[in-house]
Amino acid sequence: MKLGRYGNAGNEQPGLLDVQGVLCDLSRAVDEVAGDALTSTGIAKLRALDPATLPRVPGKPRLGAPVGRVGKIICVGLNYADHAAESGQPVPRQPVIFMKATSAIVGACDDVVIPPGSQKTDWEVELGVVIGDAARNVSREAALDHVAGYLIVNDVSERAFQFDHGGQWVKGKGCDTFAPIGPWLVTRDEVPDPQDLAMWLEVNGRRYQDGNTRRMIFDVATLVSHISRYMTLLPGDVISTGTPPGVGLGQKPPVYLKPGDVMELGIDGLGAQCQRVVAAT
Repeated sequence: MKLGRYGNAGNEQPGLLDVQGVLCDLSRAVDEVAGDALTSTGIAKLRALDPATLPRVPGKPRLGAPVGRVGKIICVGLNYADHAAESGQPVPRQPVIFMKATSAIVGACDDVVIPPGSQKTDWEVELGVVIGDAARNVSREAALDHVAGYLIVNDVSERAFQFDHGGQWVKGKGCDTFAPIGPWLVTRDEVPDPQDLAMWLEVNGRRYQDGNTRRMIFDVATLVSHISRYMTLLPGDVISTGTPPGVGLGQKPPVYLKPGDVMELGIDGLGAQCQRVVAAT
């Protein structure tokens, strides 16, 4: 299934994309794509619905983030060796974990706002993993059983805030609009191998990132297991699994986003995003 949320920001409704690509209203079945609706029991109930019986959503509404009430976004840094190299960082021996503010979440095609004082706003296409059943100290072998599905994350980053302003990376990661996710949450059954997904990102029509999840240092199962040692993962939590090479920081000379730029990015089977970059007002 492809689950989503549509409507004006702050007033999104739950939806389902049927096999013909028609958006259907799910509000009679669930109040939100969140919480219990994302557990294995909740997903099974949604899968049992006949899309033909669901109301069609007219027109082409805005698509919000496909998961509501996200409790936390856990990000994995330097999870592709060639991205670590372009960033001037050593290949990690264990997953590098940091957090991204949930207030940064926007829809897949919403504007990305360059924050005041920014000079180095950058892009990162990443595979996002959405937790279904709660995970606490789970084994690698059982880890994928706790995944509800997958989505695209653009881990937008301000490199000066991240590296030059002291403290941890979160300063450069949590700005408003710095977490476009979606357009769809694609359930686990439609992604048989999360370690074989091509991914790409373009800015103004120029392709900068062209990678594949098979090149991850730590695969999805390892990440879910590892992170669950340190915190309980709850339904709707999002793990952003790292980016392949080709970020602006890694260009020679570096290239950073400016107002008017357009980012387009996608992952096989998960859809595509498109964001216009605007200045803060």
